[in-house]
Amino acid sequence: MSRDEENGAPPDAPETIDHETRATETDHAALRLWLRLLACTNTIEAGLRTRLREAHDCTLPRFDLLAQLHRHPKGLKMRELSRRLMVTGGNVTGLTDKLVAEGLVERHADPGDRRVFTIQLTAKGKRQFQKMAQAHELWVVELFSGLDPQDKAQLFELLGKLKSHLVGPR
Repeated sequence: MSRDEENGAPPDAPETIDHETRATETDHAALRLWLRLLACTNTIEAGLRTRLREAHDCTLPRFDLLAQLHRHPKGLKMRELSRRLMVTGGNVTGLTDKLVAEGLVERHADPGDRRVFTIQLTAKGKRQFQKMAQAHELWVVELFSGLDPQDKAQLFELLGKLKSHLVGPR
Protein backbone atom coordinates (compact mmCIF):
# COMPACT_ATOMS: atom_id res chain seq x y z
CA MET A 1 0.00 0.00 0.00
CA SER A 2 1.40 3.41 -0.99
CA ARG A 3 1.56 6.35 1.39
CA ASP A 4 -1.14 8.09 -0.65
CA GLU A 5 -3.45 5.08 -0.23
CA GLU A 6 -2.76 5.14 3.51
CA ASN A 7 -3.84 8.80 3.50
CA GLY A 8 -7.12 8.12 1.71
CA ALA A 9 -6.20 8.43 -1.99
CA PRO A 10 -7.65 5.86 -4.40
CA PRO A 11 -5.28 2.96 -5.16
CA ASP A 12 -4.96 3.94 -8.84
CA ALA A 13 -4.14 7.60 -8.12
CA PRO A 14 -0.59 8.73 -8.95
CA GLU A 15 1.58 9.16 -5.87
CA THR A 16 1.70 12.75 -4.68
CA ILE A 17 4.93 14.36 -3.59
CA ASP A 18 4.27 17.11 -1.08
CA HIS A 19 5.15 18.12 2.47
CA GLU A 20 3.04 15.34 3.90
CA THR A 21 5.18 12.69 2.22
CA ARG A 22 7.92 13.57 4.72
CA ALA A 23 5.89 12.04 7.54
CA THR A 24 5.77 8.41 8.59
CA GLU A 25 3.35 6.51 10.81
CA THR A 26 5.89 6.71 13.63
CA ASP A 27 5.94 10.53 13.58
CA HIS A 28 3.90 12.36 16.19
CA ALA A 29 0.28 12.95 15.17
CA ALA A 30 0.77 16.72 15.56
CA LEU A 31 3.64 16.66 13.05
CA ARG A 32 1.61 14.60 10.57
CA LEU A 33 -1.33 16.98 10.99
CA TRP A 34 0.88 20.02 10.43
CA LEU A 35 2.33 18.52 7.25
CA ARG A 36 -1.16 17.62 5.97
CA LEU A 37 -2.38 21.19 6.60
CA LEU A 38 0.67 22.58 4.82
CA ALA A 39 0.19 20.21 1.87
CA CYS A 40 -3.49 21.20 1.56
CA THR A 41 -2.70 24.90 1.84
CA ASN A 42 0.03 24.71 -0.79
CA THR A 43 -2.16 22.68 -3.14
CA ILE A 44 -5.07 25.12 -2.85
CA GLU A 45 -2.79 28.12 -3.27
CA ALA A 46 -1.08 26.61 -6.33
CA GLY A 47 -4.48 25.96 -7.92
CA LEU A 48 -5.61 29.52 -7.29
CA ARG A 49 -2.32 30.97 -8.59
CA THR A 50 -2.62 28.97 -11.80
CA ARG A 51 -6.27 29.90 -12.35
CA LEU A 52 -5.69 33.61 -11.67
CA ARG A 53 -2.76 33.63 -14.08
CA GLU A 54 -4.55 31.72 -16.84
CA ALA A 55 -7.95 33.43 -16.58
CA HIS A 56 -6.94 36.97 -15.63
CA ASP A 57 -3.19 37.29 -16.22
CA CYS A 58 -2.90 38.12 -12.52
CA THR A 59 -0.60 37.00 -9.73
CA LEU A 60 -1.83 36.06 -6.27
CA PRO A 61 0.03 38.98 -4.59
CA ARG A 62 -1.58 41.39 -7.05
CA PHE A 63 -5.02 39.88 -6.36
CA ASP A 64 -4.41 40.11 -2.60
CA LEU A 65 -3.45 43.79 -2.83
CA LEU A 66 -6.55 44.58 -4.89
CA ALA A 67 -8.67 42.62 -2.39
CA GLN A 68 -7.34 44.66 0.53
CA LEU A 69 -8.15 47.89 -1.30
CA HIS A 70 -11.60 46.59 -2.23
CA ARG A 71 -12.31 46.02 1.49
CA HIS A 72 -11.22 49.59 2.27
CA PRO A 73 -12.90 51.93 -0.24
CA LYS A 74 -11.27 55.01 1.29
CA GLY A 75 -7.88 53.44 0.61
CA LEU A 76 -4.97 52.28 2.71
CA LYS A 77 -1.61 53.81 3.46
CA MET A 78 1.36 51.97 1.96
CA ARG A 79 2.58 50.93 5.41
CA GLU A 80 -0.82 49.45 6.26
CA LEU A 81 -0.95 47.57 2.95
CA SER A 82 2.48 46.15 3.67
CA ARG A 83 1.39 45.03 7.14
CA ARG A 84 -1.84 43.46 5.91
CA LEU A 85 -0.12 41.63 3.06
CA MET A 86 2.78 40.61 5.32
CA VAL A 87 5.39 41.75 2.80
CA THR A 88 8.03 44.46 2.74
CA GLY A 89 7.29 48.02 1.78
CA GLY A 90 9.47 47.54 -1.30
CA ASN A 91 7.26 44.71 -2.51
CA VAL A 92 4.14 46.82 -2.07
CA THR A 93 5.75 49.79 -3.81
CA GLY A 94 6.77 47.73 -6.84
CA LEU A 95 3.36 46.15 -7.16
CA THR A 96 1.60 49.48 -6.63
CA ASP A 97 3.75 51.14 -9.32
CA LYS A 98 2.56 48.55 -11.86
CA LEU A 99 -1.08 48.88 -10.82
CA VAL A 100 -0.89 52.69 -11.04
CA ALA A 101 0.60 52.42 -14.54
CA GLU A 102 -2.31 50.17 -15.56
CA GLY A 103 -4.87 52.58 -14.11
CA LEU A 104 -6.16 50.11 -11.52
CA VAL A 105 -5.10 52.05 -8.42
CA GLU A 106 -4.15 55.63 -7.66
CA ARG A 107 -1.89 57.24 -5.09
CA HIS A 108 -3.02 60.18 -3.00
CA ALA A 109 -0.41 62.19 -1.13
CA ASP A 110 -1.08 62.87 2.54
CA PRO A 111 -1.47 66.64 2.97
CA GLY A 112 0.27 66.45 6.34
CA ASP A 113 3.26 64.37 5.19
CA ARG A 114 4.30 64.25 1.54
CA ARG A 115 6.22 61.01 2.18
CA VAL A 116 2.97 59.16 2.98
CA PHE A 117 0.58 57.93 0.30
CA THR A 118 -2.89 56.42 0.45
CA ILE A 119 -3.66 53.87 -2.25
CA GLN A 120 -7.20 53.48 -3.63
CA LEU A 121 -8.83 51.42 -6.34
CA THR A 122 -9.89 53.32 -9.43
CA ALA A 123 -13.24 52.62 -11.08
CA LYS A 124 -11.38 50.43 -13.59
CA GLY A 125 -9.64 48.62 -10.73
CA LYS A 126 -12.96 47.99 -8.99
CA ARG A 127 -14.48 46.51 -12.14
CA GLN A 128 -11.47 44.31 -12.83
CA PHE A 129 -11.24 43.12 -9.23
CA GLN A 130 -14.98 42.28 -9.12
CA LYS A 131 -14.58 39.94 -12.12
CA MET A 132 -11.57 38.24 -10.54
CA ALA A 133 -13.22 37.99 -7.11
CA GLN A 134 -16.30 36.29 -8.54
CA ALA A 135 -14.15 33.74 -10.36
CA HIS A 136 -11.92 33.29 -7.29
CA GLU A 137 -14.91 32.50 -5.09
CA LEU A 138 -16.17 29.88 -7.56
CA TRP A 139 -12.70 28.30 -7.70
CA VAL A 140 -12.49 28.09 -3.91
CA VAL A 141 -15.95 26.52 -3.77
CA GLU A 142 -14.84 24.01 -6.41
CA LEU A 143 -11.60 23.21 -4.57
CA PHE A 144 -13.58 22.38 -1.41
CA SER A 145 -16.35 20.52 -3.24
CA GLY A 146 -14.92 17.17 -2.13
CA LEU A 147 -16.22 17.87 1.38
CA ASP A 148 -19.90 17.80 2.23
CA PRO A 149 -21.36 20.79 4.12
CA GLN A 150 -21.10 19.07 7.51
CA ASP A 151 -17.41 18.23 6.91
CA LYS A 152 -16.71 21.84 5.95
CA ALA A 153 -18.50 23.11 9.06
CA GLN A 154 -16.61 20.67 11.29
CA LEU A 155 -13.25 21.50 9.70
CA PHE A 156 -13.99 25.23 10.05
CA GLU A 157 -14.83 24.76 13.74
CA LEU A 158 -11.75 22.67 14.46
CA LEU A 159 -9.40 25.06 12.66
CA GLY A 160 -11.03 27.91 14.61
CA LYS A 161 -10.16 26.14 17.87
CA LEU A 162 -6.60 25.65 16.69
CA LYS A 163 -6.30 29.28 15.66
CA SER A 164 -7.66 30.47 19.03
CA HIS A 165 -5.14 28.28 20.82
CA LEU A 166 -2.26 29.54 18.67
CA VAL A 167 -2.97 33.25 18.98
CA GLY A 168 -4.13 33.04 22.60
CA PRO A 169 -6.28 35.62 24.33
CA ARG A 170 -5.98 39.13 22.99
